Amino acid sequence: MEHKIKMEERGMSREAVESLLQEKKRKDLAYEKILSSMCTYPHEIAAYAYKMFLESNLGDSGLFRGTKEMEDEVIRMIGALLGNEKAFGYVSTGGTESNIQAIRAIRNRKRKEGLSEMNIIVPETAHFSFDKIADILCIEVRKAALDEQLRVDVNSVESLIDDKTIGMVGIAGTTEFGQIDPIKELSVIAKEKGIFLLVDAAFGGFVIPFLEERYEFDFSLEGVSSISIDPHKMGMSTIPAGCILFREESYLDELAVPTPYLTTKGQFSLIGTRSGASAAATYAVLKYLGREGLKEIVSECMKLTRMLVSGAKAIGVSPVIEPVMNVVTLSFPAAEVERVANALEERGWRVSITRVPKALRLVIMPHVKEETVKLFLEDLAEVV
Repeated sequence: MEHKIKMEERGMSREAVESLLQEKKRKDLAYEKILSSMCTYPHEIAAYAYKMFLESNLGDSGLFRGTKEMEDEVIRMIGALLGNEKAFGYVSTGGTESNIQAIRAIRNRKRKEGLSEMNIIVPETAHFSFDKIADILCIEVRKAALDEQLRVDVNSVESLIDDKTIGMVGIAGTTEFGQIDPIKELSVIAKEKGIFLLVDAAFGGFVIPFLEERYEFDFSLEGVSSISIDPHKMGMSTIPAGCILFREESYLDELAVPTPYLTTKGQFSLIGTRSGASAAATYAVLKYLGREGLKEIVSECMKLTRMLVSGAKAIGVSPVIEPVMNVVTLSFPAAEVERVANALEERGWRVSITRVPKALRLVIMPHVKEETVKLFLEDLAEVV
């Protein structure tokens, strides 16, 4: 007989509810042995700020002016980090919403200009949010091929452009391989052809500025129209905290809807009620860490990334590509990848597998410590 869950007539005691919560929490995995996620424990100052602003609703920001001031400053701080302190945008729920909004803005503009059929061009490595975009926005999403280093092939992108192409996407930190597309070359094409260019830096936005090697990927390139970046990944903020930035404020106008019964005249976010706590958490952690603190976090992750790759090579396992950032993909014969992943999971590790080429994927987030890498390498050696 099926067990039906229903709300009781009378509430439970505080102690009973806390006991239930603890029971559910024990079923969740702790991050310590998770090597598959691009999320991590938020910084304690972010958690502190989040709790302080739990009831704050940026969907009706006139009621929460202090929270709105923090969001505005977050946009300026992140904009400055990405080459344009005068960028425009808002704190979103994450990369999916940010990507939807960027493409929605250019779609709405082109629709006003009379274009009915539209397409955008993304790399084969693009995040699955672009499959949602094709569905929600009713536009064609064309996928360009990759080069040998798993970056988008610029020639493939150019071959897909036609008179219905309204946008291109370059990834700065691909989800599967941590690779950076040739954004500079895409920027040149965007500028020459008058095409909107979104840089999806959801993961890489808080990594690339602090790498030893310099990469051009942000608003310092004239052809970049918009950037998505996630503070809840390497920015050490709470979930959910994304950010969508535009070079021009007019793109926000393309998203605006009137809100006559709120304290604001209009709203350009995708969701209505919007957590002010996420903005406060992001504001707090960026203020607390500053550029030096963020750089230290990235440097430590990269040190451990190099340690993991070196250790893997010592047991005869090579990376698919030399890591650009703190994402490692280890190469095995196709038939072996699943076996290795399953064997590691039996030992408590959580890893993931890339699509093409098929490889073991590991993300070295701030919760990963030196001892973690050593233990993983010991288990990997035994499994291999």
